[in-house]
Amino acid sequence: MKSLIAAAAVAAALLGASYAQAETKKVGVTPGPHAQIVEKVKDVAANKGLDLEVIEFSDYVMPNQALADGDLDINSFQHQPYLDNQVADRGFDLVSVAKSVNFPMAGYSNKVKSKDEIPDGATIALPNDPSNGGRALLMLEDQGLIKLTKDIGVKATVADVIENPHDFQFVELDAAQLPRSLNDVDIALINTNYALDAGLNPVKDSLFRESTKAPYVGIIAVRSEDKDADWVKTFVESYHSPEVKAFIEKQFKGAITPTW
Repeated sequence: MKSLIAAAAVAAALLGASYAQAETKKVGVTPGPHAQIVEKVKDVAANKGLDLEVIEFSDYVMPNQALADGDLDINSFQHQPYLDNQVADRGFDLVSVAKSVNFPMAGYSNKVKSKDEIPDGATIALPNDPSNGGRALLMLEDQGLIKLTKDIGVKATVADVIENPHDFQFVELDAAQLPRSLNDVDIALINTNYALDAGLNPVKDSLFRESTKAPYVGIIAVRSEDKDADWVKTFVESYHSPEVKAFIEKQFKGAITPTW
């Protein structure tokens, strides 16, 4: 009997130690797909001793500010050009540690059914943050609808539209508000996470989608001081797991794709 009690005590001590070793880290995401994916990551990470608290933000600005301020430990919601722009503009000491998923931007309309039907003088709504605004303009250029200053790349702004043969009018709005603008504009260029959240399927409902380009692949970001931390490696391993990949493929059916 004494040996059984002793064994039970040792087992309890070991179990308590395993719980004590578990870490809880705060992850910043935007609502919709990023949040759904990281909730699945949370399940996988728990089996590796890493507890995650998922915190949703309704815009693209606050997740990096919160990470820089120490209110978050890691975030997953942006692509590299956006992070680069935030670091340059705000002085954040943040870095990318891994790729996540690809969310192709697309053009949507409640007024026309194809790109060829877009009328001269159409009003086109773009995201108002610099990197996604540039991304939207590059997509319009790729579609042959406008021409931008040569080699301007992801830094493009409306001022860099040097040829606008259809006299399009550009309206810049907060990215999260773009789906709501569809009754007021002819075309809205919407990030996939906000499109899906509004019930729009980029595979079925869009007029056109951007081609898959490496700079716009999603990334996972942390403060520079944490980039080599063991818990970060565990988070990335959990995100890049077969379980998460299978979830993405089943849940989003090609609208969002894993990058690993």
